[in-house]
Amino acid sequence: MSTLDTGLTLIKNASQRVSKANGWMGNAFKSWMPTGLYARALLIMIVPMVILQTVVAFVFMERHWNTVTRRLSAAVVSDIAALIDVYKTYPQDKDRAQLRRIAQKLQLVVDFLPTGDMPPPGPKPFFSLLDQTLSVQLGRQISRPFWIDTVGKSNLVEIRVQLDDSVMRIFAQRSAAYASNSEIFIFWMLGTSTILLIVAVLFLRNQIKPILRLADAAESFGKGREVPNFRPRGAREVRRAAQAFIEMKARVERSIEQRTAMLAGVSHDLRTILTRFKLELALIGEGPEIDAMRKDVDEMSMMLEDYLAFARGDSGEVAQPTDMAMALEELRSDAERHGHTATVAFRGLPVVTVKPASFKRCLANLVSNAARHANTISITGNRDHRYLNVTIDDDGPGIPAAMREEVFKPFLRLDDARNQDEGGSGLGLAIARDIARSHGGDIMLSESPMGGLRAAVRVPV
Repeated sequence: MSTLDTGLTLIKNASQRVSKANGWMGNAFKSWMPTGLYARALLIMIVPMVILQTVVAFVFMERHWNTVTRRLSAAVVSDIAALIDVYKTYPQDKDRAQLRRIAQKLQLVVDFLPTGDMPPPGPKPFFSLLDQTLSVQLGRQISRPFWIDTVGKSNLVEIRVQLDDSVMRIFAQRSAAYASNSEIFIFWMLGTSTILLIVAVLFLRNQIKPILRLADAAESFGKGREVPNFRPRGAREVRRAAQAFIEMKARVERSIEQRTAMLAGVSHDLRTILTRFKLELALIGEGPEIDAMRKDVDEMSMMLEDYLAFARGDSGEVAQPTDMAMALEELRSDAERHGHTATVAFRGLPVVTVKPASFKRCLANLVSNAARHANTISITGNRDHRYLNVTIDDDGPGIPAAMREEVFKPFLRLDDARNQDEGGSGLGLAIARDIARSHGGDIMLSESPMGGLRAAVRVPV
């Protein structure tokens, strides 16, 4: 392998490691990110504002405060050095009144202590810019042993300098050596940021509301419910999305209306022909052949109703609050009236907004499917804050796991399947799932604790 190939291999391996690390960091970052648009938009506004304020505060404190404090401290130390020179050079009166008067004009308070009154060096305060700056300036301009106290009195700074025959103690105003307007700066920075953030939150909430209304309208339409008083609002892009949703909704409803009108015409024509068949059979008389023909005509009528119900779906019906506990009780009564043992149990608030006739047909198809192949049926309902769950269990032979999705296909006739009923059209489960999905839910088949089949219906509330 040449040197070039070796270099390319190393570069390829390094790029793969970088790609893996980037993917890992991206996944970790996504896990910390909020999922809602409102929270993400707030984060987009807050993070740059915090970074900007941090940078501004760092630059202001490191550049402005550091420079100003250094210059103020240098000025105070220069005044102290001048007083020391005056004390050493010129004769003093007994109580040094002249030196104190000069110091007073420099806004300093000077006192002289015996030589032994120099305290030992104390602990340095953490993050004290004034202490550091004064120490540097005293060591640079005076070059004598010194002691400073910047944390004792809040408005004064005490400085002690070792002289030849005494200790000079100086009290200076803290404001004369330190730029102490940090509280005002922080107050104005945080205050203005808070006001701007409140304004941004209010504005963002008004911008998010149209998106939430659009999502609610789409969800309601997906559940087969009406969307009253919905109109495009908000920003231009949100209005375009809302207008597109309205146009899509109108096209879907128009297509359903056209299909319903066509099916109504087909239903009318076929029912007219079947009615003529029944009249002609009634006029012919009685006989074994006539009874068989009547049975065939009745079967054709039932199959026609199933086909039309499957093609028509639940169009035209309006969703409304429905007492599901009462609806399940009616299903139990129907099953017992046909000679089956049935039980019903319901938990939670029974009132659910569905299309009552179509949803009852969905459950009735499942119950009748169980009744054809089992003796005992158990109907259980449960309603929480998100879903309505209805399970129908039986003690019949059940359906193999591989066939449980196949039986929902329209017109599918399986030899040993449970939807293979005498004279049936094979559309019962297909109609049931179509109705459940039109409500935004679904139907799942599984093994029942009773030994047969469990049909579980889940629709959002």
